[in-house]
Amino acid sequence: MTKKVIVIGAGAAGLMCAGKCAERGLSVTLFERNSRVGRKLMITGKGRCNVTNLCTNVNELLENIPENGKFLYGAFSKFMPSDIMAFFESMGVPLKVERGNRVFPKSDKAVDIVDALKRYVDKTGVNIVNVRIKDIITENGQAVGVFDENGNSYYADAVVVATGGMSYPLTGSTGDGYEFAKGVGHTVTSLRPSLVGLKCIEGWCSGAAGLSLKNVALTVEDTVKSKIIYNDFGEMLFTHVGVSGPMILSCSAHLRNMEKGRYVLHIDLKPALSEEKLDSRILRELSENGAKSVKSAVATLLPSSLVSVVLKKSGLAGNEKCGNITKETRQNLLHTLKDLTLTVSEFCPMDEAIVTSGGINVKEIDPKTMMSKKVQNLYFIGEVIDVDAYTGGFNLTVAFATGYLAGISI
Repeated sequence: MTKKVIVIGAGAAGLMCAGKCAERGLSVTLFERNSRVGRKLMITGKGRCNVTNLCTNVNELLENIPENGKFLYGAFSKFMPSDIMAFFESMGVPLKVERGNRVFPKSDKAVDIVDALKRYVDKTGVNIVNVRIKDIITENGQAVGVFDENGNSYYADAVVVATGGMSYPLTGSTGDGYEFAKGVGHTVTSLRPSLVGLKCIEGWCSGAAGLSLKNVALTVEDTVKSKIIYNDFGEMLFTHVGVSGPMILSCSAHLRNMEKGRYVLHIDLKPALSEEKLDSRILRELSENGAKSVKSAVATLLPSSLVSVVLKKSGLAGNEKCGNITKETRQNLLHTLKDLTLTVSEFCPMDEAIVTSGGINVKEIDPKTMMSKKVQNLYFIGEVIDVDAYTGGFNLTVAFATGYLAGISI
């Protein structure tokens, strides 16, 4: 008799697992609460879908997973980024590799990745049911089925939880998997947002809200440990409550013990210029505009919404004449341009995060199969597990790899 498998959640991990099980001849039912599969995949990578990162060995992958990376050694050994790429290209999606080894569909359309996964599960014969699962049925220490929101029961030889985390709840990730796990005796570690915007103590951010800075340098200081914990170069965005954008989302994954005021962001607004060259540039602007206000000179160096902020931090009112600026004041201006600081107060809310940090304790899951150590024939894959990675395609790599491993293990 054909073995039956139930997979809960049609995201990256769930679709990969369901397709792989069905490909092996198992009878698979995939439960998805949304009317369409891959809702969260559609919005990843700004709608472009950064499917993986072309690391060439497992250790390189593990370096980009700050939380329980070693647990994933088995999954990555079975399904590397090159395997993920080969899978999608075999499903008719041409891929390209960009800066930082980030892999995207050539079309820059996430829908092509979602459609490929949908073709995969359709082709292999997966039965998709659009209903929300509310609980797991266990008997004698084994998972034997599920209950849906209408009280209907479905039975199977194995159950896979691929429900995602709590980020982007509008896509269906509302933490159901954590409740399933706790209901059968699993431990769920504390949950927090990761790859998320940051709120800052300084109120001036609201005045610059909407401003995007490109080609700036970021350094993050942990004031408790008195050490630099992150450096980056690229793009960031000011919001009404603080900062966001690619660099900020990346750095948020490194802020592991959030306390108000603990982390300070140092922004170099002119990283292409050394202090000496920038000082010469400022001196030239001041000399050429001796009779004009210093505000007009600084406006040639910065976006308008930052001019007043930088002047105030430099101890300038702005109406001083360029010709009257002292060397000391000029040095203050130089320092501010090279080191504009912001103090982090907290993460932005979970529903704005790209991924959830925390989840089902990995000590309670077999890393060789993804099966629960507490309940036979119950599997956990993807973001619901207590693993999270940096930006760059690593979180989706985790999802595909754990989904694949469970898919060949069941």
